[in-house]
Amino acid sequence: MEEIIAQRIQELRKEKRLSQEEFAKICNVKQSCVSKWERGTTFPSLETVVFICHTFKVSSDYLLGLSDY
Repeated sequence: MEEIIAQRIQELRKEKRLSQEEFAKICNVKQSCVSKWERGTTFPSLETVVFICHTFKVSSDYLLGLSDY
């Protein structure tokens, strides 16, 4: 599951043509946090997951790898 979360965050960022730094600013975190999320080293907080889902209009099930849409 951890690998899927990392992959989905990276895919979502790239779909929107955002750099890690731009994505980090939108999420109000440091670029290093986004890098760690995308490598699967750490994961966003629950509040950040909700923020990402609302901002980028995806379901939490999708972001967490529980569904494919």
